[in-house]
Amino acid sequence: MIQYVQRRDIDVEKYDACIENSIQSRIYAFSWYLDIVADNWDVLVLGDYKAVMPLPWKQKYFIKYITQPFFCQQLGVFSIENITEDLFSDFLRALPKTFVKINLQFNSDNYLIEKMSCRINYTLGLNHNYDTIFKSFSKRRKRSVKAGEKNNLLIESSSISDLIKVKKEFYKHISFPENLIKKLADYIINNDKGFILGVFKDGILLGGSLFLKSNNRIIYLFSAYNNEARKLNASSFLINNVIKEYQNSNFTLDFEGSNLPDIGSFFKSFGAENERYYYLNSNALNTFFNI
Repeated sequence: MIQYVQRRDIDVEKYDACIENSIQSRIYAFSWYLDIVADNWDVLVLGDYKAVMPLPWKQKYFIKYITQPFFCQQLGVFSIENITEDLFSDFLRALPKTFVKINLQFNSDNYLIEKMSCRINYTLGLNHNYDTIFKSFSKRRKRSVKAGEKNNLLIESSSISDLIKVKKEFYKHISFPENLIKKLADYIINNDKGFILGVFKDGILLGGSLFLKSNNRIIYLFSAYNNEARKLNASSFLINNVIKEYQNSNFTLDFEGSNLPDIGSFFKSFGAENERYYYLNSNALNTFFNI
């Protein structure tokens, strides 16, 4: 039986154990992560937390709607055992009718059903030695990496505050939730859930990235680079460094997208493969499910 459980009533230990041990495990679904990125969230629970479906939601003018939080690419159903397509549909039918609109992204291990849209992520398995992985790079990316090495760039730990400064100065056309990424990054670093790397040239920060690290995935969550970094191939140099660091491991480097052709092409140039995940945008549950 699938039950709707409000956040305050969730058995957090059992819920997080389900996420940790699930076939579809993603760091985005842990209670601590959703507590940071979601305004509100509740959960659909099968039995004694055999499977769960977190539901992040907002409310405006007494109208409640499910919506995907920032920095949270894939949610959906998480299960300790394999679930059938029928059970997956049962979870969707169990969504409370109090939510008048749903905008939700499911994980790549969930099912694609009618009226869902497909989105593209890129992932790179790191279970080979570096030389083998490097051979799968595109010619252009190989050149960029070698150019970065010749430019005497240096990789060191950095801070989210410094990356935010770069983002605000060199990405003025892009708005982002500054306080949210800072709060999230602080928790990640303080609790060993990821790391921040910066690229330096002659002691000056060119940019860098925040990575999540959980359940055999290293996720490229947030990045910012200045104009000089682009000229010196700093981002290629940094990603290549992470690949070297985690070669011959059971980790997968998750680039988090993208459907934008230029960005997708950049990630693919590292030899990354397409990972499809699914998106539901529905204004009326009774219309969507024909009930």
